[in-house]
Amino acid sequence: MAKIGIVLATYNGEKYLSQMLDSLIAQKRPADFIVAVDDGSKDSTPEILKSYEGRLPLQVTCLPQNTGHRAAFSKALELAAPQLGENDLIALADQDDVWLPAKLQTLEAAIQEDPKTNLVFGDAQVIDGEGNLTGESWRKMDGVPEHLTLRAILTGFTNVTGCMTLFRSKLLKQILPIPEQVPVHDQWITFCASLEDHDACVKSISEAVIQYRIHGQNAIGLGDTHTWTGNLKLNLQWAKMILQTPHFNALSTSNQKFLKRYIAYTEDRLHKKFIPQYLVWVIMNVASLYPYVKNITGFIPRILHGIIGAPVITKFFGKK
Repeated sequence: MAKIGIVLATYNGEKYLSQMLDSLIAQKRPADFIVAVDDGSKDSTPEILKSYEGRLPLQVTCLPQNTGHRAAFSKALELAAPQLGENDLIALADQDDVWLPAKLQTLEAAIQEDPKTNLVFGDAQVIDGEGNLTGESWRKMDGVPEHLTLRAILTGFTNVTGCMTLFRSKLLKQILPIPEQVPVHDQWITFCASLEDHDACVKSISEAVIQYRIHGQNAIGLGDTHTWTGNLKLNLQWAKMILQTPHFNALSTSNQKFLKRYIAYTEDRLHKKFIPQYLVWVIMNVASLYPYVKNITGFIPRILHGIIGAPVITKFFGKK
């Protein structure tokens, strides 16, 4: 039977952490071990973690200063790696959610159905800061598609939230160390899980596996907090980062060409007024460039929008 290790990163999480840890105790399929890395908290988070060491198979590491969300998870995964074999499994945990009792049991059953599946992710109920249920499906509330193409992931889109996933530990060879340019750790993990064959390796299930807390202080949460040009710059940073990693060589030739073209397209879009030379390319790749759009009537205006550069869009379309 495969082991399951949980990786948790915390930072000033005293308000909700006990509820989260209690939900780990209540799991029908208990974790074999839990690695918790506290990222330089100034509140009582480290003390709360240590108070649970007798109730959970919890290994607590406290960093002397804050390193950031990505770096803390990277450190926690590094600490978990020696305890895992290639066929074992990893679950990611955030400090402020509540896991439903069948989370690990449900995700483990789903990932073991097919040996090709590298990563499985579920849905979530949504709760507010007081624990009140505000939505039965995070996916529906945020308009998140169940499936993305690898090309959509290459452009910076993601439909996977780490706290709803379970993935095979063999991926750690590709995941670690998490590059500094990665905006969020779960985006990188999903990309690494997709390299072999995205359609076969990444699987979604419809069941809610956690209560996802949206309270205004989330590191990542509901909706988009970046400006339009800010998103373009983040996506460009992401695409250029992939180009510079060994993972680029694992992509098919056609996907390598797509990524390079996307980088050129995004750079031109940020700096030029109009880019009609990309019209045919945008049409051919519209489903990957706009994966959250579901029908042809939605694609048409975006195709036209896609050949207008940021200097015009920010001046005349009210976007920043």
